[in-house]
Amino acid sequence: MQIRYVLAALRKHRLVTFLITLQISFSCAVLCNASFLVMQRIESMRIDSGIEEPSLALIKIVGYDQQQAPDLNARMVAALRGVAGVRNVSVVSAVPFGGGGLRAGVHLDPEQKQSAGVIDFYLGDSAAIESFGLRLISGRMPSKDEYTPLTQLFPANPPVLITRKLAAKFWPGKDPIGQQFWVTNTVFRVIGVMDHFSAVYPSISAEDDPDWTVFVPTASGAGFDGKYLIRGNPNEMARIVADARKIAQKTAPNLILDLDASQSLQDLRAEYFEKSNIMLGLLLCLIAGLLGTTALGIIGLANFWVAQRGKQIGIRRALGATKGDILRYFQIENFIIVTLGITLGMLFAYEMNLGLMRYYELPKLPLGYMPIGAVVLWILGQLAVLAPALSASSISPMTAIKSA
Repeated sequence: MQIRYVLAALRKHRLVTFLITLQISFSCAVLCNASFLVMQRIESMRIDSGIEEPSLALIKIVGYDQQQAPDLNARMVAALRGVAGVRNVSVVSAVPFGGGGLRAGVHLDPEQKQSAGVIDFYLGDSAAIESFGLRLISGRMPSKDEYTPLTQLFPANPPVLITRKLAAKFWPGKDPIGQQFWVTNTVFRVIGVMDHFSAVYPSISAEDDPDWTVFVPTASGAGFDGKYLIRGNPNEMARIVADARKIAQKTAPNLILDLDASQSLQDLRAEYFEKSNIMLGLLLCLIAGLLGTTALGIIGLANFWVAQRGKQIGIRRALGATKGDILRYFQIENFIIVTLGITLGMLFAYEMNLGLMRYYELPKLPLGYMPIGAVVLWILGQLAVLAPALSASSISPMTAIKSA
């Protein structure tokens, strides 16, 4: 019965109702899309790299002639192995979150007509698999004689390890062991499948799988030098990195130690996601500010209507309406307004997401965020209107007599 009176009252205040409905609809659209972006950022920062990050660090040397590479690698590996707490040292081309690396488009046929996308390649010496802590789930590891020097970008037609997800992408439903793929004139033969190994630059987009990676066994030498992966006691990594930097500078005093790259893997991860953390904070502030503004709008409107309807509320109380009746009236009124705003806001949210997909290449907004946004706004609306509604329900019948 109260709904009929609520709708009649709202029709008499069309402009005010329309404006607060429009504000709620805009809040709903932004809330759904911003919440989706927040969850994407959080998910991307929680990515499992597939390696034992707490035990790993990278040392990078630059500023040397390629002819010095074999001697440099031998001296650096030997010196870094002498650092207390270091268990293993290997030459690598890149590490997750550490920059560098090699990314190339691959084909599944020798004529290179069947493109399979762009993937990341990790080059590593015979100690790299153990250093990374990679786990083989099928096939075999490379033998010692399969670690060969670079010819151009890669060793000549190398055997490789690929990730489980990449194998499923290339050859769905087939055994990947023995399969081949191509990058220009280089043919890669799969000898083993790894459980998990993240890309160097994992994307924040859920549409991009961070596991499209390949490990290429490579002998250290010219073109494959200057980056050294250290594995040590995770409880001592801060000290190990500091000692390794000193040893590297002492071993190659005429060369340059890249301090930005020479860090523990956990520090490299933190730096990689620093911008994501800033963006996450901005999005959370946006959501909080938007919800706060919406709540203030609802409170202001409810207080305005309580002031306008003081006489009518007093008369209703004099005619037998209870405090609960008055409280429910304002709650029902708010629920209707918020519901109208949510309905319109869901259309806005869809259109807003289309714009984000078009200009920022973001994935489609999952439908599950719509009901979440609706529930949040319904709860917010009921909480925001509660204080004005309680104030209205406290108006005594004498108000009606005095203002008559």
